[in-house]
Amino acid sequence: MQFDKEIDTSGLNCPLPILKAKKALAELNSGQTLKVIATDKGSLRDFQAFAQQTGNELIDQQTVGTDFIHLLRRR
Repeated sequence: MQFDKEIDTSGLNCPLPILKAKKALAELNSGQTLKVIATDKGSLRDFQAFAQQTGNELIDQQTVGTDFIHLLRRR
């Protein structure tokens, strides 16, 4: 998985992973990618909704052990 920036939101619950991702995406240029590591199960649906609402592209979601990995491309 290629990405331009990574943030780790492990241990944080909704809405903090989304808020941190929003801030990190704002620091990226259009087309750059952000990898978010989360442990909140709800982050799977939260990041799907976030992508739809903001126009950012949700490229991939994976579950690795207890981690949920989200890859977003900034619009």
